[in-house]
Amino acid sequence: MTTEDVHVFGESVLVRLGPVPLTATMLASVGVSTALLVVALLLRHAVTRRPESTLSAVAVLTIEWLDDLVRAVVGRREPRLVTLAGSLFLYITAANLSGLLPGVHRPTASLATTSALATIVFAAVPIVGISTRGFLGYLAHYVRPNPLFLPLHLVSELSRTLALSVRLFGNMMSGQLIVALLVALAGFLVPTPLMALDLLIGLLQAYIFAVLATVYVGAALRAAEERSPLVPAP
Repeated sequence: MTTEDVHVFGESVLVRLGPVPLTATMLASVGVSTALLVVALLLRHAVTRRPESTLSAVAVLTIEWLDDLVRAVVGRREPRLVTLAGSLFLYITAANLSGLLPGVHRPTASLATTSALATIVFAAVPIVGISTRGFLGYLAHYVRPNPLFLPLHLVSELSRTLALSVRLFGNMMSGQLIVALLVALAGFLVPTPLMALDLLIGLLQAYIFAVLATVYVGAALRAAEERSPLVPAP
């Protein structure tokens, strides 16, 4: 069996890194992550070594914007939540923008990628809940106000995770297919306005995903504070 005959999540395997098969989506994801890491290191260097430079200003404004976003949802500063929401927003934005480059397969146009991102949010909620309320305290909220609500709580958490994944995947896949079709039929110049619209949609979807992730994790934080009167006011 050749490499092209092997599929992972419906995609052909392009190369193998030892026992690890790599598809176009995986390679694009690695490229996006590497690019973000390089940019982050450059911004860190600018903030620490050249605090009055343009790059430093961009870094500070980005952090302040993310901090304000989390503060608006949670009601106080939460640096760890800023890290999570910021990482999701920046990665999804970069992944969406990568689709505008020739020959690059947009990672967020793959259901496997969007499902992985939604799973991160799904896992973050109980982690925050258990860390703030304890294991038994977190499990107790599934049976409040009545144990009969347990299935509804479970379905709610699973459905919102599915909604996060499918919403992002659907928007990115449809936008990529429409632009690619128009480019093939009408050339480059005619679809240019639609490519700009696709760029705007990519930014908007990244923002929506980050906001929803902040809302879900922030709800776990607020629930912990409501159950624990000993938590000091911010």
